[in-house]
Amino acid sequence: MRAAKACIHALLLCLMVLAATGWTSQRAEAGPALLFEVANGKVLYAEDQDDLWFPASLTKIMTAYVTFNAIKAGKLGLDDKIACSLIATLQPPSKVGLPVGGELTVDVALQAVIVKSANDVTVMLAEAVAGSEASFIEMMNATATKLGMTRTHFANTNGLPDPNQYTTARDLARLSRAVVAEYPEYSHYWSAPALRIGNRRLGSHNALLKTFPGADGLKTGFTCDSGYNVVASATRDGRKLMAVVLGESSGDERAVRAASLLEHGFQTYGWKELFNTNNLDTLPADPAAKPLTSVRTSVVAWSCGNHPVQAKSAKRKKSAKIAKAKAKKTEDDAIEELKGTIDSKPAEKAAAAQGAPAKAQ
Repeated sequence: MRAAKACIHALLLCLMVLAATGWTSQRAEAGPALLFEVANGKVLYAEDQDDLWFPASLTKIMTAYVTFNAIKAGKLGLDDKIACSLIATLQPPSKVGLPVGGELTVDVALQAVIVKSANDVTVMLAEAVAGSEASFIEMMNATATKLGMTRTHFANTNGLPDPNQYTTARDLARLSRAVVAEYPEYSHYWSAPALRIGNRRLGSHNALLKTFPGADGLKTGFTCDSGYNVVASATRDGRKLMAVVLGESSGDERAVRAASLLEHGFQTYGWKELFNTNNLDTLPADPAAKPLTSVRTSVVAWSCGNHPVQAKSAKRKKSAKIAKAKAKKTEDDAIEELKGTIDSKPAEKAAAAQGAPAKAQ
């Protein structure tokens, strides 16, 4: 026990040094994040896990899950061919771009949705499974309820911008855990770095599949309002961990934060297992959860109206202001805040907030 306390004290001192160099101020701008073990749902790290967020193409995890359910029920098979409708062709990129009447097998369609993040193909699958996209969306919301995704609502099958389409890091964790646990036979879809359709090679946006040891999934997403999102999984020594990262300002930052969380989980799992008993269901609801907001102004992307250099400059100015404010804190306040960060206890976060307003490719 004495050794464990010494370890925690050393970590606190390390985090204080990092805070002094600006690491904490940078993370203060980050969106929600959640790290957990897939086998038992044990939460290893949580930050703003109940904030409402635009899911972007992480929506396609649910589209795939509902399709897997339909295959299991015998409604369609992997070798069945599905046709491209006019509605499907009208979806904006990213897309495969089939003409009306063009066909794909269900197998290739699932690859296109998961790897390429094809917006037109989600509509094709929806129409094949439920007859219409509207009926399929009803199935998505019913499935979300069944999985306990209490703060999630779907309005389309692909994650294109819609104010009525929202979720949380915790709900995405519940969905992602279910899809890999219930359908291990489809794990190759989530881990594929690319797919081929005809002569075209279409690559995945999940950079961790090529750079992080043990990475084996899952899905990325991006819109200007959501920022860069990812649900990333990795397996080492038979233990699978999964990280949910939302609202990063660039694809690189998304990959770095997800990799950092996963590496943290693998390196500190022993003492995390000893001191933490919360899982996705027992982790207390965050009383200071934020409502749905847009991060468009901080996203580094021309398509969002932000010149990359200007966006980074604005971010540095905001970081400097946060760092200056944090410098005024006493050493005891800093230690207590960092303890809350390590333990990931929403109750401590709420106490730190001291009555802050309620908050929910």
